Amino acid sequence: MGSSEEERRRAGGGAAGLLGRSRRQRPGMGFPGGRGSPTARGSLQHLILFLLFVGPFNCFASYSRATELFYSLNEGLPAGVLIGSLARDLRLPTAGGQHPAAPQPPLSFTLASRGFGEQYVHLDNRSGELHTSGVEIDREALCVESSGATIFGAAAGAASSSSLPSSESCLLLLDVLVLPQEYFRLVKVKITIRDVNDNAPRFPVTHIRLSVPENAPVNTRLAIEHPACDPDVGTNGVQTYRLRDNYGVFTLDVEENESGERTPYLIIMGALDRETREEYVTVIVAEDGGTPPLMGSATLTISISDINDNCPQFNDSQINVTLYGNSSLGTHMATVHAVDMDLGSNAQVSYSYSQKVPQPSRDLFHLNESTGVITLSSKVDGDTPRLHRLIILGNGPGCIPAVITVLVTIIKVMMRPPEVVPRFIANEAEGVVYLKELEPVNTPIAFFTIKDPDEKYKVNCYLDGDGPFRLSPYKPYNNEYLLETTKPLDYETQQLYEISVVAWNSEGFHVNKIIKVQVLDENDNSPVFSQQLVELSIEENNVPNAFLTKLHATDADSGERGQVSYFLGPDAPSYFSLDKTTGVLTVSTQLDREEKEKYRYTVKAVDSGFPPRESIATVTITVLDKNDNSPRFINKDFSFFVPENFPGFGEIGVISVTDADAGQNGWVALSVLNGSDIFVIDTGKGVLRAKVSLDREQQSSYVLWIEAVDGGDPALSSTAKITVLLLDINDNPPLVLFPQSNMSYLLVLPSTLPGSPITEVYAVDKDTGMNAVIAYSIIGRRGPRPESFRIDPKTGNITLEESLMQNDYGLYRLLVKVSDHGYPEPLHSTVMVNLFVNDTVSNESYIESLLRREPDISIEEKQPQISIEPTHKKMESTSCMPTLVALSIISLGSITLVTGMGIYICLRKVEKHHRADESLEVQIPLNGRINLHVLEKKPMEISNI
Repeated sequence: MGSSEEERRRAGGGAAGLLGRSRRQRPGMGFPGGRGSPTARGSLQHLILFLLFVGPFNCFASYSRATELFYSLNEGLPAGVLIGSLARDLRLPTAGGQHPAAPQPPLSFTLASRGFGEQYVHLDNRSGELHTSGVEIDREALCVESSGATIFGAAAGAASSSSLPSSESCLLLLDVLVLPQEYFRLVKVKITIRDVNDNAPRFPVTHIRLSVPENAPVNTRLAIEHPACDPDVGTNGVQTYRLRDNYGVFTLDVEENESGERTPYLIIMGALDRETREEYVTVIVAEDGGTPPLMGSATLTISISDINDNCPQFNDSQINVTLYGNSSLGTHMATVHAVDMDLGSNAQVSYSYSQKVPQPSRDLFHLNESTGVITLSSKVDGDTPRLHRLIILGNGPGCIPAVITVLVTIIKVMMRPPEVVPRFIANEAEGVVYLKELEPVNTPIAFFTIKDPDEKYKVNCYLDGDGPFRLSPYKPYNNEYLLETTKPLDYETQQLYEISVVAWNSEGFHVNKIIKVQVLDENDNSPVFSQQLVELSIEENNVPNAFLTKLHATDADSGERGQVSYFLGPDAPSYFSLDKTTGVLTVSTQLDREEKEKYRYTVKAVDSGFPPRESIATVTITVLDKNDNSPRFINKDFSFFVPENFPGFGEIGVISVTDADAGQNGWVALSVLNGSDIFVIDTGKGVLRAKVSLDREQQSSYVLWIEAVDGGDPALSSTAKITVLLLDINDNPPLVLFPQSNMSYLLVLPSTLPGSPITEVYAVDKDTGMNAVIAYSIIGRRGPRPESFRIDPKTGNITLEESLMQNDYGLYRLLVKVSDHGYPEPLHSTVMVNLFVNDTVSNESYIESLLRREPDISIEEKQPQISIEPTHKKMESTSCMPTLVALSIISLGSITLVTGMGIYICLRKVEKHHRADESLEVQIPLNGRINLHVLEKKPMEISNI
């Protein structure tokens, strides 16, 4: 939060943290316009701002007052924290101040420029209060530390280092203009961003390794090259280091250089011995000086390096050995071993005879310098001393040799041992017999002749050792033995046999003849796959040259005979590859599960023997499905024809959709994108249904969009257009629009000529097609001569058929039936047409009384005759003869009727001159809608038609 007024007074030495004094204006340097009109004041403000932004500020400062304010602020404060009040700290007059009677112009505080620092503060233009903004101040992120203070803000370049509070300050600089002109000044606000302990120390690496020689003296200091870092400054930075476990031999010290950086040092507090412990693992902890302190840690591994501080030592000081005088050359006598606790070259030990050992003993017994093995190197005879003292030295680098004494006692044997003389049949070299595997049983290896040098003892012979071998007397010779095989040899089972031919005499003296049999390998084994059936799977759309598996086959044979090469079988597709050497199986192209889901082919493993042997394995590859196919509709546009009034939830049609993917990816859900309030679709079967019965007269067709979404992740979809066309059903009877009432009537003048139109019956049908074809017929008549009027079955026009006579005057009532041609049952309506034949209408009430009476009309069941081509019924196959006869009669009747009508019209023209003044009352228009109220009350008079 911003510093209190008490703190600001102490910081600046003046009220409200005022660091500098305002400088008065020079005489005669005031601004033009003074305190004149508002226009002048506005121009003044624009001029000031213009000079601030583009003019040399030093020149402008020569006739203005400049002030500096200093505030301090913690980093990381929320928005709205008060930093300071510029009006109060500058002691500017405010409303209700020292002169309340005098009008005070409102003060205006404005940031002079929009620099980097202004985003972190909010200045109230009227009160001058400075608050933190919504952008949090992070001192470590914003302030770039250098050898002085860090300054950022609008006027950082104009800051004076002499005014900075400390060498580690991070300042936010603002330039504020105070207006109007009477109080104008440029205020430089300096806000010190105080550090908060919001960062913990952190080591640059998580594991620090340090090597210390085991002979390091106490108080040895070793610098730790990776000290912890803390972005905070001052006491909030790294202050101390410590070890969680010092093992009683380590401690830490911290040194600070001229720049203030602290480096930890590891101090050795006790003696180290690598042979006792070669590594110490602990945790180094860095701690800052904040309240509460924050810590960071890293693993510290201290390795103790070896020095040559140990010498070889023998476990015993003397070894006693007994040797028979008849021992053969190379007989193992003893092994000396010295131990050095050091490592590497410091622990290497070599063995040698002491200078005190006489040369005859050195010649008789051989000492291996590296292993310390002592063997008999010369034959023991009668002159050989019976006691030998061998002093052996264990030598280490830079060490005094260790000493051990080997005391050898030779026991003299008086009799001569038996002799074993071999004669090899098989190939032999340096005592090793070489036999090929798969040699037949009873393959001879060697003859052995057994002799007694003294020729006075009986000598026996036997075979000692494991293996498929047999030593048997070779008859008829004495002391001759044959060594042969008893089973076929197998190189893969055992490669080397060591057997002994033992001869002993009756005195119990033994002689061994050691024979080694080396089995030679042959190509008798085929490669063996680790799996005879290799089952693999791979997702489709794989990358080219994708790895499938690594085949592995072993061959028990040795050398080239055991080297295996891999080959694809002839049934393998060409886009599979098998590395000959490594057995890596790859596929060079993308696989498509929808094209082929399973592959099955053979692979071969062939060795390099002669002739080569091979084995075969089967590879099966299952291509796993990926959701790479969108659902597909069989058609993009579906059209369904449904009769109207189809029952709700009835099956309109089936929408077929497929998805080439499998499993969940191939599961398809259908939904209606539009019209879902009327139509639903069965997701499983794809059946489209309507929730309600559909009426063609309300809407004749529906266009739906169906979306198919599969079950993949992410899901794929497609859409199809569905058109539902409603077929018309004859469910609407014709609606008579004219006449609108059975009580209306029309005046017909007696002078009306035959054939003249009198009126019409106009009706409509909401259905379509044949269901909307209307026919008109008169099914009931009443009047003086009712047959005088006829109606056109197609148009509904009513015309006068015959001339009206004197006795034809009166009211005519025609019952008109309006019928459609619907299938299977036509519908109809009826209307009463009232015609009053008279010269005038003198008594309307009388006519109306006649209309109110129930008419006594007999119904005629005569159907209207309209020539309409049938569209729904097929013509029955009948004879044409009755039709031709009927047409001939109708044609003849029509000619007679036309001739008679022509004569009648000519006779009627004679009366035209006598009735020129008379007028005909008819209803017009014949084919339009008519206001019946006008027709009933006020008939229109027109001249003779």
